[in-house]
Amino acid sequence: MKILLVDDHAVVRLGCGGLLRALLPEVEIAEAASGEEALQQVQASIPNLVIMDIGLPGISGLEATRRLRQRLPQLRVLFFSMHDELPLVRQALDAGGAGYVTKGAAPEVLVEAVRRVLAGYSYIEQALATRLACQRSDDPAGDPRLAGMTPREMEVFIMLAHGVPVRQIAERLCISGKTVSNHMTLLKNKLGVDSLAGLVHLALETGVLRLAGDLGQMRA
Repeated sequence: MKILLVDDHAVVRLGCGGLLRALLPEVEIAEAASGEEALQQVQASIPNLVIMDIGLPGISGLEATRRLRQRLPQLRVLFFSMHDELPLVRQALDAGGAGYVTKGAAPEVLVEAVRRVLAGYSYIEQALATRLACQRSDDPAGDPRLAGMTPREMEVFIMLAHGVPVRQIAERLCISGKTVSNHMTLLKNKLGVDSLAGLVHLALETGVLRLAGDLGQMRA
């Protein structure tokens, strides 16, 4: 049985891969550092499961998953991300993800998620599943203001809302600062706001940013 671990941080691949090798010795672990590399590896050797980060340089984890699932509808993908914003979780599931676990989860949660998804089930970290259920009971369709956003726009929106500087966003996504600024302008136009403060306010209204949450997490 083979798992492809896709994350652009070597320390995450090392730690996650080591955990899975120790607790699931029957599993072979392969690694990829980008969405493009993941597409190439899956084409060369189809894994039983892909553990996918969202915030990858170049092709995002969401877009990579869409492309993989178009080619291989039976492929199982478990998202493993630092993000816990519900709009992004929904996009991950809509892209074809069979599960979602945050990087702040306990190691046993990730291992259980891997086992469940490999067995053909879906798995969403309990805290996220509860929040999704509560929000859907209030508004089954989600906030329509975010419905037309692309995965890349959502990533930029989340980082801007958390106060990440343009330079750091550019470095994280391997794009130019000018491209980030263009994304910001397009986001303001699409979302009907005229300032960065307006984007932050909208992020609070829609649940993308929570005052009780870890506001410093994205700056790290």
